[in-house]
Amino acid sequence: MRTRVKICGLTREQDVDAAVAAGADAIGFVFHPPSPRALSIAAAAALAARVPAFVTTAGLFVDAEVALVRNAMDQVQLGLLQFHGQEPPGYCRGFGRPWIKALAMRDGIDVEAAAADYHGAAALLLDTHDQALAGGTGRRFDWDLVPLALAPRIVLAGGLAPDNVAEAIDRVRPYAVDVSGGVERAKGLKDHSKINDFMQGVRDGDRRR
Repeated sequence: MRTRVKICGLTREQDVDAAVAAGADAIGFVFHPPSPRALSIAAAAALAARVPAFVTTAGLFVDAEVALVRNAMDQVQLGLLQFHGQEPPGYCRGFGRPWIKALAMRDGIDVEAAAADYHGAAALLLDTHDQALAGGTGRRFDWDLVPLALAPRIVLAGGLAPDNVAEAIDRVRPYAVDVSGGVERAKGLKDHSKINDFMQGVRDGDRRR
């Protein structure tokens, strides 16, 4: 099975074009103002309009007001919603659009219990826990915490980069991987060479599966 790839935190036209050209399956736009990668709805709408058919556009939210999510859905071509806060299952499924739920991989987390609670999610995104940040930490967590049985529902994130994504795929065997900081030259500014190297790393990891 081919590992799918989402490149998140895109803020510029040329970065969207580079991600699509490299073969990304999904593009992520951040609607969380504290993030250095956050976009206005108008800016995200302009970027999403560049994304061709069969590449999914995802909107990332963190404990957002319902009105903000609905406003983004109305104005931006979003195929997927991604929730990174403490959103309960009912909130996540209340928008009538495919969604994924991010879990911060803190000590003691029961991933299987969370998977049962969020059974309506298209996938669970596992990211590095941080007291201050909802994602984009640039740090990896202990991949041994990922239950192998859940791998087909897992989007692996947290500290992935061109030099470790092949190992991550080999060890975790996730459905997809999600990268942001690992392909940047500065926060919110993607490095196109790193994007291409990351995609090659994914292909190398798939050959090990």
